[in-house]
Amino acid sequence: MNIFELLLTDYTIRTVALGAAVIGLVSGVLSAYAVLRKQSLMGDVMSHAALPGVVIAFLVIGVKAPLPLMIGAAVMCGLGMLLMLTITQQTRIKEDSAMGIVLAVFFGLGVALLSWVQRQGNANQAGLDKFIFGRAAALVQDEVVWMALVGLIALALVIIFWKEFKLLSFDAHYAATLGFNARLLDLLLTALIVIAVVIGLETVGVVLMSAMIVAPGVAARQWTNRFGLMVGLSGGFGAASGVIGALISSLERGLPTGPVIVLVISVITLLSLLFAAERGIVWDWMRQRRNRRQLRTAAVLEALYEMGEHHGDPLHAHPLKSLQAAVPQCDVPQALKALAETGLAREAFPGLWALTPTGVEQVRKLLQSTQADTVYAAG
Repeated sequence: MNIFELLLTDYTIRTVALGAAVIGLVSGVLSAYAVLRKQSLMGDVMSHAALPGVVIAFLVIGVKAPLPLMIGAAVMCGLGMLLMLTITQQTRIKEDSAMGIVLAVFFGLGVALLSWVQRQGNANQAGLDKFIFGRAAALVQDEVVWMALVGLIALALVIIFWKEFKLLSFDAHYAATLGFNARLLDLLLTALIVIAVVIGLETVGVVLMSAMIVAPGVAARQWTNRFGLMVGLSGGFGAASGVIGALISSLERGLPTGPVIVLVISVITLLSLLFAAERGIVWDWMRQRRNRRQLRTAAVLEALYEMGEHHGDPLHAHPLKSLQAAVPQCDVPQALKALAETGLAREAFPGLWALTPTGVEQVRKLLQSTQADTVYAAG
């Protein structure tokens, strides 16, 4: 039985894969907004702020029921968000510094509370530390259902406030001049990020959930300049990484799902950074290399023309060494080969190169274009 058959027939694998897909889709969509608004650290702050909420909720109810723990996480994330906004608005501390403060304080509080709970000898606390790195294998169908419902609510709000969130992401000040309450929209969008973090805690964990709020948006941004397509790609990358990570983790006993999901989305992001058509490093390097080659070829073409003009004949042949002296910064033999392949130059005699009539015409067009640009710039 192959892995795809297991996805359809095995309850545990199907449940974990569906839960991971929901988390990836919701966090991926919101990741696009976080990346565009340069608030990638926001997911890191919210995910780490959730840990003390989980522990405090456990201390209050005494059991590890998922829904109360998630409510506790959401409340603590909300407090962290309000504290961060208060710090930035009431003090001179910048937003990134405020985020760092909230992250360190809340996560430190969470670890301290978790350590204290573990020393109390309460058997019910067993497994509570799994929220740090996630425990996807413990997902059951009911939990996936409520995760999907909450995720659908978050996605519905994104659709309802599509134009407002889009305007906020690109120009919050302009949104305010149009009469939109930019602060309220900011709070709502941050609250949706909190929702994404909360529904992903049990699967991915507080430490790794921040990657799901950053990586999909970064990957999607490399492929397009269109906002709608970026949001769609980001959600798709997140969902795909969730399903693929869940399936890979099912291949080996003891392989944790959360870290594997993060590794998968990291690979997607790395491949996007390298090979994306719009901004990929590899394609950008190839474009730059092609442009440099074209510039060198144009320089040799122009040198052939100018040297021919000195002889009163643009078709006059010139020694290779003379051309190398005239254009020392270029790989002249390679440029001449390229010009010969395009019919702009020819080797009249061994070691002697000259323009073709087509090459002369091409140079004159280039010179006319350059002169026109110079006149336009001067005017």
